Amino acid sequence: LSLYSSPARETKYVENPKTELEEGVSRLRHVMEPYTAWCQLGLWFVFSDLELTGSSKVKADSSLCSGFFPEGYEFLQKPPAGFYPRLGVISFAGIIGLFLARGSKIKKLVYPAALMGMGTSMYYPQQAVAIAKVAGTQLYDWSLQGYIAVEALWKDT
Repeated sequence: LSLYSSPARETKYVENPKTELEEGVSRLRHVMEPYTAWCQLGLWFVFSDLELTGSSKVKADSSLCSGFFPEGYEFLQKPPAGFYPRLGVISFAGIIGLFLARGSKIKKLVYPAALMGMGTSMYYPQQAVAIAKVAGTQLYDWSLQGYIAVEALWKDT
């Protein structure tokens, strides 16, 4: 027996079969390929005036961002104190809602929206009260219109 030789191993590469999820993602990527190429081309034209600074970081032209949404751009440049932590808590509440909403598609719509709404109302109570008043009035108007429609159908028969 030599110290430097090893017995030949017979190995075979066996590829795992693709799961249904992998097949679905593959089909989705194939279908969306023209649209993503179009978006990438469009973004290339939009951001072609980006300049590369000396520290190898991409710096966007501020007029580009301020042209599309000037109020939002200025707000994000000088956010109020505690804005980003509040945004993080509200976003985390939405993610928790997605985890809690297993099963029904309606739950997946209601739970994240409800938890994000509760988180938002915790930080912005005056705006939440104003929105609740308007929503309550709208809900009352819609229910009254529904009652009148049902009553009119009932009387016609």
